[in-house]
Amino acid sequence: MSKTQELRTHVESFHVPATHPALPGHFPHAPVVPGVILLDRVAAALERAWAKRICALPQVKFLSPVLPDEHVQMNLIDDGRNVRFNIIRGDTTVASGLIEMAP
Repeated sequence: MSKTQELRTHVESFHVPATHPALPGHFPHAPVVPGVILLDRVAAALERAWAKRICALPQVKFLSPVLPDEHVQMNLIDDGRNVRFNIIRGDTTVASGLIEMAP
């Protein structure tokens, strides 16, 4: 990143409702929000914030489960080449990663 280039950030909160169709199978009687749903929310936010699309996810870490109806905050940080993201619940990071954007 050049000295004159500034980071762009985007922040939004969301929750996955207990009625989401993916939850009963992930896992029966103890549902957890699947990581792919969290990544779908990241992709949608990237499109809304900067009209960008994901080309690759070279690094993704799921650090703590997200439960249905649990509110989380997503932070996107664009350095002009890649976007880093994290999803937090309170003081706990539940997921993080690096996004390579499509040209």
